[in-house]
Amino acid sequence: MALDSGGILLSSVMAGVVAILATVLIERRGGAIGGIITLPTTIVPASIGIWIGVSGDSELFTAAMAMVPIGMLLNVLFLGSWRLLPRILEDYFSEGLLVYGVASFSVILWIFFAGISTYTVEAVSSHVSPIVIGISAVFLAFILGFFAVSKIDFAPSGSNSVSFFSILSRGLAAGGAIGLSVWIAGLGLPFISGVVSVFPAIFLTTMVSLWLAQGRAVPVGATGPMMLGSVSVSIYGLVSIAIFPLFGPWVGSVIVWFTSVLLYSVPVGVWTWRTIDAGQGDGAT
Repeated sequence: MALDSGGILLSSVMAGVVAILATVLIERRGGAIGGIITLPTTIVPASIGIWIGVSGDSELFTAAMAMVPIGMLLNVLFLGSWRLLPRILEDYFSEGLLVYGVASFSVILWIFFAGISTYTVEAVSSHVSPIVIGISAVFLAFILGFFAVSKIDFAPSGSNSVSFFSILSRGLAAGGAIGLSVWIAGLGLPFISGVVSVFPAIFLTTMVSLWLAQGRAVPVGATGPMMLGSVSVSIYGLVSIAIFPLFGPWVGSVIVWFTSVLLYSVPVGVWTWRTIDAGQGDGAT
């Protein structure tokens, strides 16, 4: 299957731009706005690129996009690990090295479970519909995200600026991950491309850069909203399976984006904001 270098480049550039624009908001408005980062952003150019990479083959596209909820469930667990690992590893790392220890272990865990999930889905795909697997992953990710937000203690904003290099690294990391996923899709490996397309590049670079600039509280406080908000990406992935064959990748991506944002991101974002505001208000009294 021929690779479309233009599609790979376009997807990578779009992913990098939206990653930078979206993630800067958390430093300005605090952890409650963390769900904005998880709006369907990098998945949009990824889905377009994957559609181009599989030459509009609906079966291969379905296989790839049905894996997106699995990947986002892995990201929910990845973000959850940032709430647990600091307390586990702080006895083994100095304060200055703790963020790198947490980052390393969280990525190792993601890769480990990504490998297991990819192998498992490929093994059962002949018996269980990828759509069923995807919907199950969406439901589980929502439950975990809802629990994380409802149990949140504090989601402060940052007071220090993040360096230009750190902000740029988010775009480069996200663009690289998306470009790789499109390239893999062109090789005829849709299951793997679906997972790689949601590699937590933005989450990782955001957490590390925020920790270095603001301390532990800011990134850890934002994990709950990001966990719950990330479900919108899974919804985008599943809805795109039905819409892209009807309207094509360009018009279809617009329809799917507005569908997932209006039906999920907006109401969930409002609930998250009110929940965290109420919790912080209670904590202040």
